[in-house]
Amino acid sequence: MNIVYLEPGAPASLRHWHLQEDEFAMVLTGELVLVEDDGETVMRPGDCAAWKAGVPNAHRFVNRTQTTASFLVVGSKAPEEVATYGDVDMQVHIAGGEARFTYHDGSEWSGPRDLAPKGD
Repeated sequence: MNIVYLEPGAPASLRHWHLQEDEFAMVLTGELVLVEDDGETVMRPGDCAAWKAGVPNAHRFVNRTQTTASFLVVGSKAPEEVATYGDVDMQVHIAGGEARFTYHDGSEWSGPRDLAPKGD
């Protein structure tokens, strides 16, 4: 369980989803935009969202206001986990307290790569 404070203009994370870990969030102060695969939702204090493990719905909060906002996030803290970051072709694999980063194809992650089609 964590309380996250977002300054104006800040995102909470990269958009992601978890293979093993359920996740729950509740906005505490300010106004945040929840960005998911199916679109965006404005959320205010008391509004909640939850994501079931294994459901590929990448999500994150963004503060698009001029004031600091905060939210509570609770996860099940699975001992082994895979989190997928679709917008940047990255996954993190957690096992035995160690994290290993890969591209979606399973190859070792060495940083962002440009996957745009190459033209002449």
